[in-house]
Parts: sequence; C-alpha cells; structure tokens
Amino acid sequence: MSNPLWMLVPWMVFALAAGIKFWRLTSLFRKHLLGIPTRTERLRQTLERIWEKDQQVV
Repeated sequence: MSNPLWMLVPWMVFALAAGIKFWRLTSLFRKHLLGIPTRTERLRQTLERIWEKDQQVV
C-alpha cells in the first residue's frame, strides 16, 4: 500500500454500508409518510384488477 489514497477505500465502504442501512431503515417511514403502497399491496391490487376483468368477461 504505497499510495495513501488506499486508506480511503475502507471509509468509502463504510459510508456506502451506512447509507444503505439508513435507506433501508427509513424506507418504511417514507412509504408510510408518502402513502406509497408496499410491494404486497401492489400485488394484491394487480390481482384484484385481473380478477375484476375476468369477472366482466364471463
């Protein structure tokens, strides 16, 4: 490690990991605050729309 810039690599890894952790911790708050439906809620809505279309065809 002759180049002193190599000392920044662990700090960049730490900063990236901290950012990802913060993003994941605040994701529920952001979704709840903004009213964005969760993945399961979107799937449920999609399935309900498909079911309603099938019922209209029959």
